[in-house]
Amino acid sequence: MAQQIILQGGGAFTANDELDSRVLAEYPGYVAVLPTAEAFENPDELIADCQAWAKRLGATIKICAVYTRADAREESFAQIVADAGSVYVVGDSPIHLRSTLKDTVVFSAVANHQCVVANAGSAAAMCDPMVDPRGGAFALGLGLVQGIAVITESEKWSDDRLHRTLGLANTSVAEIPTGAALIRNEQKWSTDGTVILHGPLPTNR
Repeated sequence: MAQQIILQGGGAFTANDELDSRVLAEYPGYVAVLPTAEAFENPDELIADCQAWAKRLGATIKICAVYTRADAREESFAQIVADAGSVYVVGDSPIHLRSTLKDTVVFSAVANHQCVVANAGSAAAMCDPMVDPRGGAFALGLGLVQGIAVITESEKWSDDRLHRTLGLANTSVAEIPTGAALIRNEQKWSTDGTVILHGPLPTNR
């Protein structure tokens, strides 16, 4: 499993420069970027933000255009992930990310990478259980992180919606607003910014 997993609340390539700079320093090499969860929105806009971010922070990026299950079965994309210094999984649709990557060579490469950064809906999908943004209920996630679910962009959630979701939870839940992150480095947990925890952090890897 990945050595370090960083679950960012939101603001991919715009709101996390300080944390991202530390990642780039700790994990040299190019950044593999998977905009998979943005497939049905505007991936070009997200990629433009990524390119501006790379220029701002002095990063080298390689875009893995993995938008379908056929893409996720391509060994060439898996190799780009495997050879990267860090992997950024970005985009807002956890449902599409899960259905695209589950049980594929690309997800295997992500899961075994030394450093995975996931943002917004993509961060939610990395967990099992996963918060379904369509209604705030829980669903099966990719399971890179187990025993905790994350509510990303939590500053956008109403009190009523948050209360309903927490009432359905049978696991720990973390509220992660834009610009904040929940970090697991091997079995050690830390936070960056204001993260609200409901329940204990899991001890499993």
